Amino acid sequence: MKLQERPQGRSVADEVRIGEAVHTALEQYFDMLKGLDPDGLYDLVISEVERPLFQCVMYHCDGNQTKAARILGINRGTLRKKLKRYQVN
Repeated sequence: MKLQERPQGRSVADEVRIGEAVHTALEQYFDMLKGLDPDGLYDLVISEVERPLFQCVMYHCDGNQTKAARILGINRGTLRKKLKRYQVN
């Protein structure tokens, strides 16, 4: 999954930051709740972010767990646990 180049030489990453995308998604989530307070929001957000993170990194690394762990800055054992938890191959 590579970033698309924009006409002025700007990438998608220059226009939309991950943090901004998460912020927007959370605002939309709270709007959908219509004033109700969610339970376990932290764990929900972490799991919603970690799964695609591990999927993308594993794809980028062609399934090489050692390389993926290095890129993520975690040890290989932790990576294996996360891959199992999120059922990422």
